[in-house]
Amino acid sequence: MDPREIERFQMVGQDLPHLLDEWVASQPDTPLLIWEPRDGASRTWTYREFRDDTLRIAAGLLDRGVGVGDRVLIHADNCPEMVLAWYACARIGAAGVTTNTRSVASEIAYFAAHTDVVGVITQPQHAALVRDAAPDLGWYVVTDDDSGEPATAKRAPGYENWAALFGDAASVPDRPADPMLPVGIMFTSGTTSLPKAVVHTHANAIWTSRVGPRNIDLRPGDTYLIYLPFFHVNAQTWSLWSVLGVGATIVLQPKFSASRFWEVVARNSVTHISLIPFVFKALGGQPVPAHTIRVGVFGLVMPVLEDWLKLRVLPAYGMTETVIHAIHAPLHHPFPDKTMGWPTPGYDALVVDPATGDRCGPEQVGELWLRGVRGIQLFLEYLDNVEANESAFTPDGWFRTGDMVKVDDAGRFFYQERDKDLLKVGGENVSARQVEETCREVGGISDIAVVGRSHEMLDQVPVAFVIRAADAPGDEDEHARAIIDRCAQRLADFKVPRAVHFVDEFPRATLDKVAKNKLRELAEELGEG
Repeated sequence: MDPREIERFQMVGQDLPHLLDEWVASQPDTPLLIWEPRDGASRTWTYREFRDDTLRIAAGLLDRGVGVGDRVLIHADNCPEMVLAWYACARIGAAGVTTNTRSVASEIAYFAAHTDVVGVITQPQHAALVRDAAPDLGWYVVTDDDSGEPATAKRAPGYENWAALFGDAASVPDRPADPMLPVGIMFTSGTTSLPKAVVHTHANAIWTSRVGPRNIDLRPGDTYLIYLPFFHVNAQTWSLWSVLGVGATIVLQPKFSASRFWEVVARNSVTHISLIPFVFKALGGQPVPAHTIRVGVFGLVMPVLEDWLKLRVLPAYGMTETVIHAIHAPLHHPFPDKTMGWPTPGYDALVVDPATGDRCGPEQVGELWLRGVRGIQLFLEYLDNVEANESAFTPDGWFRTGDMVKVDDAGRFFYQERDKDLLKVGGENVSARQVEETCREVGGISDIAVVGRSHEMLDQVPVAFVIRAADAPGDEDEHARAIIDRCAQRLADFKVPRAVHFVDEFPRATLDKVAKNKLRELAEELGEG
């Protein structure tokens, strides 16, 4: 029998509403969601209250014609409304499409059109932009405030208020569980020009709820602090779906706050956090008090972080496409510094020479390939993108991650280097190719290469190197401003080059490829430039 069919059989009758209802039946008064806005006026939803509110919103969605297989755009910064709306979509068999709020109009227009959304839920601060970018949707709903902050923008024309979305919970019909039904879509930047729409299923969520807690020692009664954006996989699946696996609690903040971090941790007895370089750099100037945090989830074994923050750092490697940590280091096993650990049970892993397709031996650097059942261990697909799906998967089902790793003689994985056409800017993935193509919309460019320059807080920022064409304007400063302005109009702010450097030619590597490693070195030398 096909192993994939066995895996799917084991998910029969299970989905996110089923999982939530089980916890409501067994622990209705346990806190599920604690909201910690900037002003400190927190609010708590128990499992029962969370279920009941999502049912009311589900009724409002049904009243607006949303049904099984439909998609709803949720364009908001972290707030309870976006989480409740997302789970309301899951209740009726629709999919929430969560998008980056730093996106500009052209990006939002692409997100909405590509996923064919039927309506939108957003915040006052984003409402006019979303309406201009996607003017022909069936309905528009806006929250009362901006992640706990008073709205400074008037309600955009055509928007209903948040309360209008609440309907009669008793009118929501039972829906037979369909584990392979899409439940969420989020966009990820690869090395291609346009972001890809990653489709997650209910079975992905159930898989994560089982595997995630074991990987990070998450237990009943624990509390996970979420300050990373809910439109990314770390908050939406790694954190919340793991919490749902053990009936634990999340504390949600609008965004990371260094000044309030330890206060929120203490007030809520937080046990788990996600660590990215920006977070621990932001905390670097503060003393570390006695605290309740037991685990910080990070990419590598880092004893120096453990000693400083006085918690256990558990490495967990994954990406939007793997749904949860595909490689991790078990809690009680010793690992050398900076290892990623071993493959998580349920995932097959190989290290492959990308040039030849041959399997690499110990200490040989190659591309990490992962295999699992699509829609369970791995994402279901890139929505309506045949080329991307064919490129990402081998004929026998291996997913090419694009990450370079090596394995030692004990089978432990070590991260080496990702494809440098994908930049990491403050935790956001940025396609260098997308930035390059946007820059080319400005005249006078013969050739262009975008690379990452190191940044103290953001890890990297984009920098553009340009060979000017014969028809380029005479003033280089004017040309550079035009390039940056164009990117600012077309791209989210974190994708906009921090500098434009003009050169006569590019350094070249094998097969006449642009030697971006040399350009990165030059970007460091030139600094802010």
